[in-house]
This record gives sequence, structure tokens and C-alpha cells, in this order.
Amino acid sequence: MTRVHSVTDTPIGELTLVAENGALSAIYFPGHKRLPDTSAFGARTEAGFSEAKRQLAEYFAGERTVFTLPLAPRGDAFQLKVWELLQTIPYGQTRTYGQLARQLGDPHLAQAVGNANGRNPLSIVVPCHRVIGADGSLVGYAGGLERKRFLLELEEPPEARAARLF
Repeated sequence: MTRVHSVTDTPIGELTLVAENGALSAIYFPGHKRLPDTSAFGARTEAGFSEAKRQLAEYFAGERTVFTLPLAPRGDAFQLKVWELLQTIPYGQTRTYGQLARQLGDPHLAQAVGNANGRNPLSIVVPCHRVIGADGSLVGYAGGLERKRFLLELEEPPEARAARLF
């Protein structure tokens, strides 16, 4: 297994992109909760990251709503299932932990969904920021709630943004 990393500037700070064998395996913010030892990132290189950086730049420019990158997240079977489900949440929409638990077939899994969501290694690309509390509040984001708010506002449909002004 060959693991390498690169860093890219974004409107929410530098992101460290980690790849294993050519597939994106992690994205970390500065101050990321549960940040692994950076020695696990592998050597720093620019090779192999141009497509991920391009797609992230398009996302932050409001030009991309879906990522089409090869992904290789590491997690247990339940986490992988939750992370797959996160990728079905459309751009500009949110879901609650309870809604995701019901989609998985058991409304009692909301806390387990929250735990898996909090361990998502591919922030932004696997949109864990689109998951909110049952009361609509912004809760738990490894990059911090200010970044979560920024991402949700970035994705907010223009008509919803306009309605907020009045």
C-alpha cells in the first residue's frame, strides 16, 4: 500500500488530502477532531492529486455539486454503509441522524449513525456536513461548526438564501 498526501488551500483553510494507491482516503482540516498522527499521511507530493484539487476548487466556486473521485475510506462495515448513505444526500439538502437511521432500517441507530458520521475520513467529498440535529441545529463537525455553517451556506439554493433576507 502506498500512501501519500498533498495540501490545498480552500476558503475554509488548508486541506490535507491523503491517498492510498491512487484513491482518496482522507481529507483533514487544520485542528481536525480525531486527526491521526501525520506520519500516517505518507510522503508529501503533488503527483496524483490534480483531479481532487480541481474538483474541490469547482465545489468551492459553486460549480460542482457531485464529486466523481475514486475513494478508499477505511472503516468498519457499519461506518462504510453510513458513509455510502451520506453520498446520497443531494447538494443543498440536509438530513437528520434519525432520518439516516430510518433509511438504514432501524430508527434506534441514530446515535451509531452520529458516531460513524463523526469518523468520516472524507469530509466535504462524503458530505457529513449535510447531517444536522433533529431540531435543525448544527451539531458535531470534525472541522468545527463554523466550517459546517460555511459549507451549508455555500450549498444553499439561491431562493432559500433570498427568503432568509426577508
